[in-house]
Amino acid sequence: MSNRPASKLIVGITGGSGAAIAERLIEQSLNRFERIYVVITATGEQVIRHELNAHDGFSLVRLVNRKLTEIESSTIKRFAIDDFFAPIASGTSAGTQMVVVPCSMGSLARIASGMSTNLLERAADVMLKERRPLLIIPREAPLSTLHLENMVKLSQYGATIIPPVPAFYQRPQHISEVVDFVVGKTLQCMGFEHELYAPWNEIRV
Repeated sequence: MSNRPASKLIVGITGGSGAAIAERLIEQSLNRFERIYVVITATGEQVIRHELNAHDGFSLVRLVNRKLTEIESSTIKRFAIDDFFAPIASGTSAGTQMVVVPCSMGSLARIASGMSTNLLERAADVMLKERRPLLIIPREAPLSTLHLENMVKLSQYGATIIPPVPAFYQRPQHISEVVDFVVGKTLQCMGFEHELYAPWNEIRV
């Protein structure tokens, strides 16, 4: 029996627009992590139902409707937003990495302040105190000085901020390509190689 700890990804989904990014990230993470823990705010669930439809492959709509496949259920577990008895609420069983995607400005502010009013914020607080990777994909435009100050605070605390900004040198033709660019950038920051888009000027590398 191996003493190596299981790799565990925590995905926090808030009420910001961009549920497709979270869905694609989880789909791309299924073969990269042994466990994926998902925490969704009430508004985040509303946004999922508004922005997405159920489809073949991993689907957040099926997740919120408790209709995951047997294979998906063996890797993915959803915790209720108010479940402070969940293992991810403690540093003794913290995730390997955590991504908050999309991250609303309200959730961003509470994480930056260490308020921990729900399980998502508590899990993020645990990642910071345990010095484990916390990635934030913020969703707002334009950004106020307060928003920027909260991002600077989180960056100083060790979090990585990944704005969901497309790269037009990739000449995206579909929304899925824009989503894949953001997810690819996120996977890179998590330490994974991917084939979601071609590197810039790859022929010169």
